[in-house]
Amino acid sequence: MLSLEQLKEITRQSDSKIVLLVIDGLGGLPRPETGRTELETAHTPNLAELASKGTCGLTDPVSPGITPGSAPGHLALFGYDPVKYLVGRGILEALGIDFNLKKGDVAARGNFCTIDKNGLVTDRRAGRISTEENAKLCKKLSKIKLEGAEVLVAPVKEHRFLLVLRGEGLTGDASDSDPEQVGVAPLSVVAHSPKGKKTARLANEFAARAKAVLADSHPANMVLLRGFSQHPNLPTMNEIFKLNPAAIAAYPMYRGLAKLVGMKLLNTGATIEEEFDTLARHYAEHDFFFIHVKRTDSTGEDGNFDAKVQTLEEIDRFLPKITALNPDVLIVTGDHSTPAMLKGHSWHPVPIVLYSKWCRADHVHEFGETACASGGLGGFPAVEVMPLAMANALKLTKFGA
Repeated sequence: MLSLEQLKEITRQSDSKIVLLVIDGLGGLPRPETGRTELETAHTPNLAELASKGTCGLTDPVSPGITPGSAPGHLALFGYDPVKYLVGRGILEALGIDFNLKKGDVAARGNFCTIDKNGLVTDRRAGRISTEENAKLCKKLSKIKLEGAEVLVAPVKEHRFLLVLRGEGLTGDASDSDPEQVGVAPLSVVAHSPKGKKTARLANEFAARAKAVLADSHPANMVLLRGFSQHPNLPTMNEIFKLNPAAIAAYPMYRGLAKLVGMKLLNTGATIEEEFDTLARHYAEHDFFFIHVKRTDSTGEDGNFDAKVQTLEEIDRFLPKITALNPDVLIVTGDHSTPAMLKGHSWHPVPIVLYSKWCRADHVHEFGETACASGGLGGFPAVEVMPLAMANALKLTKFGA
């Protein structure tokens, strides 16, 4: 695998266009009654046609057996080694809502959650409360004062909020309080190094105060914190790939990820059709488009197999809005698997189809996990998706003499 600096030396500008459609949590596991995954259950004739014209495979977002978070899963697809370029979730939430971060700020992503009378988490997402209710609760939390740092709280979307600690001597070197399971108490935030002790102390004090403030709120009567981080410095996609990239995403975190690597954020509606229509409106303005669909991940996390199937069918129904634009390269894949059977992210490889004028079509005629396993791309790291996209767009020159 070439480094970003090596790739930078062989990239070139051209008029060809790349569309990367990321179906969040795309991969799944078979339903025992049928032996078919969500993707294999869904009626997706347009994806099947794309698979028959393109070349298919399976990607590992990080490495085999490793369950990725959303940030490493997406960064890999954008061409960044997810192990080398670790980015905390808090910063992504802040960027996604255009929060005015200052140098030294530490950001964390918060979840409103539900705890029982024994202090055990019964719902990590508080029933996915509305964004309007979230905003009301954030106003209450904004009144919390801590010695040694300013506390800033902002709503993000549904149950998600942003916590920013502003002051001297802060770092993001602290653990999460989210246990990522129910039936247990929220964790204490622990410093990963001496430099993280102040952040850990403030985070634990905030959580304790928040519990008191939210005591009479239901279902959102507690908070979980994760992804303590400060703003990193990543090379942009323009610097590395000489692209003029744009992002079409409704959820703040994914807009934050795109912003972090230098994509222009396009205003879009929240539905799949609206996102695809946004692509058509701006198609002449950019040569790389990242389109993000969230609901497949949400339904997978909720364990709702049928709803994930319905979302996949909706994507397929509107896919002709993309193919009608005739992009030089069209890639459809996911950032990770979210099987409804597991109700969470998993380590399972993710299906991918790549279509271009220059790809070698394989024998795959349906877009699903089993079919893609025998495709021409085989199994490969997701970080190699961008070099493949660039090559098929004729945007790479020869490497070496």
